[in-house]
Amino acid sequence: MSDNQGVQSALEQKVSRRRLVRNSALTAGALALAKQIDVTYALAQDEGPIKIGWLGDRTGDFSVVGVQKFNAANLAVKELNDAGGILGRELVLVAEDAQSDNRRYQEMARKLILQDKVDVLHACFTSASREAIRPIVDQNKMLFFYNNQYEGGVCDSWVFPTGCVPDHQVVPFVPAVMEKFGKRFYTIAADYNFGQLTADWFKKTIEQQGGEVIGEEFIPLDVSQFSTSITNIQNAKPDVLIVLLVGIKQSSFYEQKNSAGMQVPMATTINMGQGYEHKRFAPPALNNMYVTVNFMEELAGDLKTDFPDRVRALYPDAEYVGMEAASEYEGINLYALAATAAGTTEKDAVRQALEQNVTFEGPGGPVTIDPATHHTIRNIYLVHADEEHNIHLDDTFEAVRPDWLSKEMGCNLPEKPDNTQYEPQMG
Repeated sequence: MSDNQGVQSALEQKVSRRRLVRNSALTAGALALAKQIDVTYALAQDEGPIKIGWLGDRTGDFSVVGVQKFNAANLAVKELNDAGGILGRELVLVAEDAQSDNRRYQEMARKLILQDKVDVLHACFTSASREAIRPIVDQNKMLFFYNNQYEGGVCDSWVFPTGCVPDHQVVPFVPAVMEKFGKRFYTIAADYNFGQLTADWFKKTIEQQGGEVIGEEFIPLDVSQFSTSITNIQNAKPDVLIVLLVGIKQSSFYEQKNSAGMQVPMATTINMGQGYEHKRFAPPALNNMYVTVNFMEELAGDLKTDFPDRVRALYPDAEYVGMEAASEYEGINLYALAATAAGTTEKDAVRQALEQNVTFEGPGGPVTIDPATHHTIRNIYLVHADEEHNIHLDDTFEAVRPDWLSKEMGCNLPEKPDNTQYEPQMG
């Protein structure tokens, strides 16, 4: 008998005992037994399809990444179903388009959790959307996989941020770029928590390495004209420009920079790997752009993975397969491994299983859940675009640990429940 069959047989026996108690005269002892059975009876509800809630940006300003994540989610579900599902049960992707609107994120999160009763939620692109739904997730004790690069700091019992954070990207990145180009940096970033906190991380790391940030600009998300900023940057003459712009409107910076003849080397944690700007804009707009990523489709040969080919077998017109597509695929597979280990889709049991060093071999290498912080231990790759926008692999940082939260902020979720987002200056 398989483990799954054994579990099912035990569950059937518990259900029969529950019916026997209900049909008997309920003595005090029988009432106590009924209460115990009611607790375990929830396991018998592990039948029918497993509902994977997906909430992202298939349309709107962030759809260039949202579509990639949706494609990868469907690939993960298809491959898991082809392999027999989870615990012998089929997976169903219950997907909603938030349309790059944070109010809709809240509305659709409530729908997926309360109406559709999904077993797990894989959601969000921007940090603003994540923070819009995180109180809803915590209130309803919903497993939430945030499969996306972000500014770091979230220590939340119900949240599993599987993408890259500054521990992965900024900390190894700064000394490498500083050695190559110099110590004077200028930052232009999106004006919300991702841009602001990532800029703080860069500033903290640059100063620790003996460099300086000579200027900072934070640009509203609806801005698409950058002539003043470009003039400011040219006048400051930095050695490196840190670019933390997001979305379709802000990505117009690159063509405008190119038209102005600005060729300062650039450093980023998002561009190219997320929004494939090196494909969307004419060279040499992204020349000398350096980024640390967990995956880009141009790295498939070096990493010996056919992940982009498998995505395009399902979606032949897919424009790009980037770092967040890989994280989405990994997040769903990490959930599958944990549910299998738990022997149930009961959320608290799966959460505890995820805190047992679950590891999945992803497109960019092994990805392991760090039990203390719920973030991932993963390989990171330093790449850059040349004048023709060809991508070159410069360095590999293996098994990078996201340990700032645990070492400096005391985040240890299995021992100390929390729902705080900590910031660099708090350390």
